[in-house]
Amino acid sequence: MATDRSQEAGVKRTVIRSVAALIGMFAFAFALVPLYDVFCRITGLNGKVDTTAKAIIHEEVDQSRYITVQFITRGSAGLPWQMSVETRQMRVHPGQTAEVDFTFTNNSHQETWGRAVPSVSPSSATTHLRKVSCFCFQEQQLQGDERLTIPLIFQLARDLPEEINTITLVYTLYPVQRIALNPVNNNNAVGDSI
Repeated sequence: MATDRSQEAGVKRTVIRSVAALIGMFAFAFALVPLYDVFCRITGLNGKVDTTAKAIIHEEVDQSRYITVQFITRGSAGLPWQMSVETRQMRVHPGQTAEVDFTFTNNSHQETWGRAVPSVSPSSATTHLRKVSCFCFQEQQLQGDERLTIPLIFQLARDLPEEINTITLVYTLYPVQRIALNPVNNNNAVGDSI
């Protein structure tokens, strides 16, 4: 009798531990993506960049070296926009503030929303790139056939590692789902617009 109760208690303990482990693994799986994004943002891994504006730091410009900054633009399925950059490549001194214009063109006849998501290569340069003003901080709206030019103002930190001579900044366009009130419907029903 005591053996049966002991076995039942052992089975019950094993089931409880297994269910707790299963719940823990399930919670970890859901938390993994946000944790990875935070880790990448902090370390600059995978070229993830901070999406908040930085202040210009007034430091002496390092005239002894140049860094080549390359700009690449990419479109995305589902967004009828074209993105182009005025200058594909520029040479910048660490500590110097630079500006380059990007042009967005909506090739459709209707209003659409999009966002340009940046990445930096090499990833170790991410923490040394200060974006003072960037279109990547917010979603953009373009009317049908509209064309918009927006500057990117950035600064490279003087403490940029010596082994980095070239930085590539890639912007990829993505569509943004927007919910807008439908003015045709008197019920003020909510409709989707891209």
